[in-house]
Order: sequence, then C-alpha cells, then structure tokens
Amino acid sequence: MSRTVSVAVPRKGRPLEAVLERLATGAGVHDLADEIASTLRYEKAVTKGRTQPDRDVYERLAEYSDISDPAAPEYTLLRDDRDGNPRRIVFDSATVSVDGVDVRLVGREEPFRALRTHEFALGFDSADLVLEEVVALRPDGIEDLGDVNARIDPRDTDVRVVTGLGDTVYHTLMATPEVLPPGADLTRGFVADYEGGLCISPRYERLVEAVIGTDALDGIEFAYPAAGVEEEAAIADTGLGVYLTVTGSTAREHGMVLGEHLFPSETVLMENVAETNATTERLTSLLVAQPLETAIRV
Repeated sequence: MSRTVSVAVPRKGRPLEAVLERLATGAGVHDLADEIASTLRYEKAVTKGRTQPDRDVYERLAEYSDISDPAAPEYTLLRDDRDGNPRRIVFDSATVSVDGVDVRLVGREEPFRALRTHEFALGFDSADLVLEEVVALRPDGIEDLGDVNARIDPRDTDVRVVTGLGDTVYHTLMATPEVLPPGADLTRGFVADYEGGLCISPRYERLVEAVIGTDALDGIEFAYPAAGVEEEAAIADTGLGVYLTVTGSTAREHGMVLGEHLFPSETVLMENVAETNATTERLTSLLVAQPLETAIRV
C-alpha cells in the first residue's frame, strides 16, 4: 500500500477548481471535481445572498460530508469576513489516487503559508501570494513565473514554485487616452518614463513593485480605489493603473486602453524543498507531467 501524501489546497474559488481540474485531466474522471465545484458555487451564492436555501447550514454540511462514504469529500464551516461574519461552507479534504500515489487534499485558507511553516511538502496556491510575501524587490521587474524562484531568498523560506496550472488571468496595465499619448505603447517602458498617479488595489502594492521593478516606479505615486468604488472606475479617474483582466471589457467600458500583460495570476504547484522525499518527488513529477493518470480513490 502506498504512502499517503498530504497536499495543501485552497478551500474555495478558482484556485481550488484549477487543482481539481488538473487532477481529473487525463483519466476522464471528473465526478469528484464537478461535485466539489458545484457544491462550493452553490454555497458561495448562498453566502452572497443570491439564492435562499431550504435547509440550514448544518443540515447542508451533514449532507455534503457523508462520513459513511470514505471516498466522499468533506467540508467544514468558516466565518466569512464580510459584514456580519456569515458562516460559509468550504472544502476540507478528499483523497484521490494519482498513478498509485494516494493524495490527501487538505483545505487551507493560505496553503502557501502552510508550506512556509513546514506543515506540508506540497501545495497549491496563487502565484500572487508568493510575490506579495517573499519575492525580493529589485530595480528590474519580473515578467513571468520563471523569474520567481530566483527572487526568493533561501534564508527566508524553503518554498519554491514548481509550475503553473494555466488558469491564467493577468495583472494588466490600463490607461485613459488622455494619459497615453497618440501612438504610444502602454508598456513597462511607458511606466518608467511616467510621473504621476498609478492606481492599484492596496493588497497588490508589493506585487506591483516586484513585477514592474523599483526603478520604473521612481516618480510614481500609488493611488487606491475608495471604498465601494470598482477598480476599473478608480483607474479611469487616476488615468493609469494595474488590475486583473480576463477580457478587458469592463476597462474598455470606462474608456481605457489595455496595455502590457505584466504578470500571470494563476494557481501554482509549490514545494517545500526541505520536506521533500522520494514519494513527494514522484508525485511532483506526476503532477507536472501530462496527461495525469488520475483516479478517484474508492
């Protein structure tokens, strides 16, 4: 019987769905991923008041976490950080088999930090969090995931990025035509020559510094959206900014020009190199390889 490897994963949202899709790819086994994703989407709608459940939260939790079925996923309750701190059902754990390796997916609010504290050898989380916490700020910026590990001080953490999962949206430059001269390209070079306000979400300040580079930000003053104001509208008021985009349609609705994709915001597989062993290294190779021979444990 193979040793079980515990892997930290997000408790909800796009990153968790990306992990589940990765594990389902190759063997055509999508039931577990679909079940977890649909359950959490429903619970998100409940939390946000978009749907009204016919059972209370504890009845739903008991139904979702069927302890009589060892192959069933388990869920738990967390307090949401919105007004009133409503309870929210989130992912807790499930076990799958990846080419003979038993993998216990364990939900964590911040998988990256769980790896930093050596609770896990492997985990999945947003690449953004790595830039926000441990990537060194330097005069030149970072353009892709391949640059990240070189910017991590080994004295600060043993965690390294292994690969991205491809669920990519981009931190993208956007500007109003009044700020961007006719014929000019909205690139890092433009930002380097620009002086004035740059509107960003407060949580992304260090990320933007790491991605663009400190030299290019000389003469830049960060501005932040006011409470209740959507990011694209705030950037349009400032004239220049950085925000996550998929299609960029909302930015265009505000009359802005989309520029360079600065950095991919995607879910990444990470490893704590101090905690790896032969089993985790084999699992890492399987998770990186395509297609994955993945099956639900029964």
